[in-house]
Amino acid sequence: MASKGQRTGMRGVYLVAAELIKRGLIVSPTSRSAAGADLLVTDESCSRAFSVQVKTNGKPASFWLVGKHAATLRATSHIYVLVNLNEKNGVDLHEYFVIPSRVLSKMVTREKRPNSVWYSVYRPDLKRYRDKWECFGAHAKAI
Repeated sequence: MASKGQRTGMRGVYLVAAELIKRGLIVSPTSRSAAGADLLVTDESCSRAFSVQVKTNGKPASFWLVGKHAATLRATSHIYVLVNLNEKNGVDLHEYFVIPSRVLSKMVTREKRPNSVWYSVYRPDLKRYRDKWECFGAHAKAI
């Protein structure tokens, strides 16, 4: 049985997939055990391809845990989509921050904890990337 955290992550992946499909892109989820990419995405002509890592918070939060590889992964075709799930009175008010990996890698902070190390990015640094679907190409912004 999937944990609450796993269900939250899966929900984020499929919400992002739906947003990309709505924008005319072709999307395929990867195996849940695939490292680094939750979605593989291409445009209709297959002239551009992307790998997408989705990080989802189950409720609005001011940061996302991204893992240690986020600080070094800088591929031009790799994009992060950070999701804050949010609903009010049955209406979806989800937030999406769409950030190229080469940009996100510069925002990652490393924080030592008593028994672990956290790698995270903070919402105030990401404001200009909210709903920036054009990271997938100019045509991806239009709905």
